[in-house]
Amino acid sequence: MDKLRRVLSGREANEELGLTAQVLDASTLSYSTRVKWFVICFAGGILCSILGSALLFLPNGIKLFAVFYTIGNLAALASTCFLMGPLNQLKRMFEPTRLIATIVMLLCLVLTLCAVFWWHKRGLAIIFCIMQFLAMTWYSISYIPFARDAVMKCFTTCLGS
Repeated sequence: MDKLRRVLSGREANEELGLTAQVLDASTLSYSTRVKWFVICFAGGILCSILGSALLFLPNGIKLFAVFYTIGNLAALASTCFLMGPLNQLKRMFEPTRLIATIVMLLCLVLTLCAVFWWHKRGLAIIFCIMQFLAMTWYSISYIPFARDAVMKCFTTCLGS
């Protein structure tokens, strides 16, 4: 209760903690600090994904593309840890409504890197990156009430007509 009063009154008691301790326990961060780090991490993720897409057209750029695109998705995913805290984020990721999307997303992150570095299959890496994007999108819209239902209805309407 005291912590809630401190946050609501604008008094922050997290000056004595180091940055690492604050990041590990996101509940000690002020709301404005959480939002700032969310924006920084999310923007960094988008920047990495765009940079990876630009590097795709270089000779042997598929490896750079896969790495930067995967890092971008991980950074975008990690950015939400600043808003809700790492443990709460993990709990929400593996709720039954998001379980399949989370597993597919994490599996595609790993398979993208495997396709590039171990299997040396460019086409497969591109397919896994597309699947990363789709799984991340499906996972993200699960946080918006009724968004998945709206997307499903839109696709069934478009395909049914």
